[in-house]
Amino acid sequence: MEYDEDLAIKYIRNYVPNDIGECYDDDEILNIIDIIWDYYEDNGMLDFSDIDNGDDDVDVSELVSHVEAMVAKDKSAKVAKEHIAEIVKGELAYENSIEEE
Repeated sequence: MEYDEDLAIKYIRNYVPNDIGECYDDDEILNIIDIIWDYYEDNGMLDFSDIDNGDDDVDVSELVSHVEAMVAKDKSAKVAKEHIAEIVKGELAYENSIEEE
């Protein structure tokens, strides 16, 4: 199955606690997804020859720190720092779910 941003957003909303999922519109969650994929690209993690490696190469705490830093720089971003880790983990869980299919 291919990555689908709309399905990713839906998956993340179901993954995170309701109080987090209800706080943000789809654009805010999509912004987090975009930051994650920019991180992958910047760190050479989109090399298709390594596609079978999955999330094993992703340092989740480093990724969360990166997303927190990028959101802090974005004056229009509304995602609270304490919610970022759950959203990132939800996105990673979505990636794992589509790799299993």
